[in-house]
Amino acid sequence: MPDKLVRDLIPELIIKDGFKPKTRILSDEEYLYELDKKLIEEVNEYLEANDLDELCDIIEVIMAIADARGTGFNDIEQKRNDKLQKRGGFKQKIFLYEDK
Repeated sequence: MPDKLVRDLIPELIIKDGFKPKTRILSDEEYLYELDKKLIEEVNEYLEANDLDELCDIIEVIMAIADARGTGFNDIEQKRNDKLQKRGGFKQKIFLYEDK
């Protein structure tokens, strides 16, 4: 298994499977760095699979990033709603382009 940030219960699941995982607790700086890497990993997995589980993983990582940076998910939701009111969403499928 590659070196990477994993969900909290993964080591227990590995132990249940009869293996002995090597783990360590990250510093705050390392944690933020690994969360950013994890976000990219999860987005790439979603792009490959187009799977609801991968979207859930992306949200979980975003929530962890918000928490680690001292911002709650409610703050993110408020900011999202503010942007939605000012700039709209993506429901109308509008694609902006230039003539070439």
